[in-house]
Amino acid sequence: MPVPDEPSRDEGPDRGDREERPEGTAAQHVPIAPRFATAVLTSALLSYLGITALNIAGTDLDPLPMAICLLCLVAIFVLQLRHSRPGADQVAPLRKRVTLGAQALLTYLPVMAFESQWGAMAGFLAGSLLLLLPPRLAWPLYGAVGLSMLAPPAIDGRPLIDSLYLFQSTLLTGLVVYGLSRLASLVRQLHETKNELARMAVTKERLRISRNLHDLLGYSLSAITLKSELIHRLVLTHPQRAKVEIEEVLALSRQSLADVRRVSRGLRDMSLRSELFSVTGLLEATDVKVTTEVHLDELGPEVNTVLAAVLREAITNMLRHSRATTCSIEAVQDAERVRLVVTNDGAAPVYRDASQDSGAGLQNLAMRLRSVSGRLTVAHGGDGTFRLTAEAPVAFIPAPRQAGGGPGRRPRAEEASTLPWTGPAA
Repeated sequence: MPVPDEPSRDEGPDRGDREERPEGTAAQHVPIAPRFATAVLTSALLSYLGITALNIAGTDLDPLPMAICLLCLVAIFVLQLRHSRPGADQVAPLRKRVTLGAQALLTYLPVMAFESQWGAMAGFLAGSLLLLLPPRLAWPLYGAVGLSMLAPPAIDGRPLIDSLYLFQSTLLTGLVVYGLSRLASLVRQLHETKNELARMAVTKERLRISRNLHDLLGYSLSAITLKSELIHRLVLTHPQRAKVEIEEVLALSRQSLADVRRVSRGLRDMSLRSELFSVTGLLEATDVKVTTEVHLDELGPEVNTVLAAVLREAITNMLRHSRATTCSIEAVQDAERVRLVVTNDGAAPVYRDASQDSGAGLQNLAMRLRSVSGRLTVAHGGDGTFRLTAEAPVAFIPAPRQAGGGPGRRPRAEEASTLPWTGPAA
């Protein structure tokens, strides 16, 4: 069944295959934004390497030292890409120490040969320290790397301004490398989170449809089964009565089909009063003695729908899991709260449906009631009675939705607790 309100391009016979595609296959397609962020980072690193290479090329070095210089630049570039990749700070400490040590050697040893022209590579080391180490250790070392770059111009006999320039450029390069690396990582995490939220939304919608179908069809199919058994007994002895029951079964079947269609469209309209009338007629038709006590005024739409769902599921459970002969239904409302109580006999105290598809009706109802600040309690009596009590406020007002759907946001009734159908007439 397609998820409601999805764009038409997501519908089709192969949609389920796309949704169930293995993670490895999906990971092969990297969105444009993360690729662009990675490209910006790589371009910045190559630009710094190019500047250093041009500085070295302007000197009068022999071919061998020049080749060694280029090899060192390539090695630093590879190490920096490794340090800038997402999750690099989560690798084993020993591996981080080895790669940082190698980068430090490639940063400081060539200074003796290339002097100030090699100073830009210290910015890469400063950025790697910020990326891989804890902040309380990374920032002092970052500053130490910057201070160390005051020495090469002084050793060359250059003015103090050159030392300050190299010091400042080293710290700036380190911040650029750190910032661009973190940006690429955050962009990728953002897209992964977006995809995960989309999968969670699809899963949530599937659970909603599954829960609503359980509560809807459990009642309807139980009613159809009981009426069919009654028809089987009446067809020979009371054919006219059997004909009436057959017409009711047909009406229930048509209504069930319409309700299933309403689930996919997300309609939400149930009335506790209408459901009381419906289940009372069904129980009387199945020879269950029913007593009702109803004192209801106007209920909020969310609470009205949830309590109607509770009543329907309670009657479904009673018909499926007990041999009830009597049932009492109490729906009483006071100034602030409404209470629904369903009590029946004929229940086995230790009964548990062990079938594979036994369902989770009571859990669903407890979840629905919690979403409207209500609660559900059940109790088994020693004489085979079963009592279900649902309490909720007369009118439920959802908490204001916080920006970004933060933890303080209470689920809205239409998201998690309403049933998109009306009860069939018995």
